[in-house]
Amino acid sequence: MLMKIRLASITKRRGASKETAVDELTASYVKRASRYCAVESVEFASEEALLKVLERAGRTAPVLVALDSRGAQWTSEELAAFVRRQMENGTQELFFAIGPADGWTQAVSGRVQQMLSLGRITLPHELARVVMAEQIYRAFAILNNHPYHGGH
Repeated sequence: MLMKIRLASITKRRGASKETAVDELTASYVKRASRYCAVESVEFASEEALLKVLERAGRTAPVLVALDSRGAQWTSEELAAFVRRQMENGTQELFFAIGPADGWTQAVSGRVQQMLSLGRITLPHELARVVMAEQIYRAFAILNNHPYHGGH
């Protein structure tokens, strides 16, 4: 069975997006990564909405990687190795989730398999989404020896 990756973010957007460039960049990297694996970017209005999707009955539990400043800091190669292990272990759904502005609650922290940090700097959620979408694509470039990564 093939794995599906979901890049999830908790956002409270109202109306049309003002982040057109962010949305376009995210979509571009998601499309590139989709050559190798089913990948999609999804938004949730709340943690509760994300948890409902994670706890769907009758399915293998998705693997949740929560982006958090307290998480592990990986190189692109380490992220690629993590993705490869998930595929080899038969993971059906892998969620990379960007949390709400005030951080994850205990409900999500207790459900997470891995905490991942994009670094010690603070990024707006929209920019974190673009960075993570690019890193997902880069992981597949690394795994498939695509020249995009270029070893740097």
